[in-house]
Amino acid sequence: MVFFQLDTTRIIQVYVLQGIIAAFFLYLAYKVLKRDTKRLNLMFSLGFIFAASGILINFIYAPLTNEAVVIVLYYITIFVMFLFGAFFVIFVLMLLKSEKVITPKKQAIYLIVYFVAELCSVFIPDGVTINASTEWKPVWSVAMFIYFVSVILILGMLPSLYYSIQIYKRFEDELIKKRWKYFIYGIIGIYIFVIGTLFSNTLNVQTFRTIWSLIALIFVIASPLLMYYGVGRQIEK
Repeated sequence: MVFFQLDTTRIIQVYVLQGIIAAFFLYLAYKVLKRDTKRLNLMFSLGFIFAASGILINFIYAPLTNEAVVIVLYYITIFVMFLFGAFFVIFVLMLLKSEKVITPKKQAIYLIVYFVAELCSVFIPDGVTINASTEWKPVWSVAMFIYFVSVILILGMLPSLYYSIQIYKRFEDELIKKRWKYFIYGIIGIYIFVIGTLFSNTLNVQTFRTIWSLIALIFVIASPLLMYYGVGRQIEK
């Protein structure tokens, strides 16, 4: 296996910054699960766990230069990472309709539909390019960008926001409504981070990548914190 000579900037970005983010996601999941492992807590935590798992897979292929292996591992990374959207939708639905209504069978069906929708992206010709010409950084085609953003919007962001707003309207206590707003802001922030990152990969302009990576760091830390503060601390109890 041939390895790519990572520069200092890439090492810091992949193994230090992304490592800290992955650890942060896992910490939030741990905080929720240590109090109770009921399905509601589990769905909320799995959103963070899958996002962190995708980052950790990135550690494996970052130094590799076998194009076929890198592409396969990259697709696995995005499929695993972006499943967070499905878990957050299920979590919000459970809060809205109860765990009895959202049965494990319905939950499994939604996860399968979401995953299959992601999987279909492999049939997009030249959807992602990662090789020496891209300096082993992922470059997305416009078709790949449009398709994948459509999937995460239709199956992830829009249902999460719609059902979250329905929950918000049911609250009468102003303090609870205020906290729930933080959760909604967190959901919006996470998807801004995701779509912005995918757009950066599609645009493939190094200056924009650098600027966006700094902006994205704010979103990827602040958004989960807002979600946790808005609802995570309550479902711990």
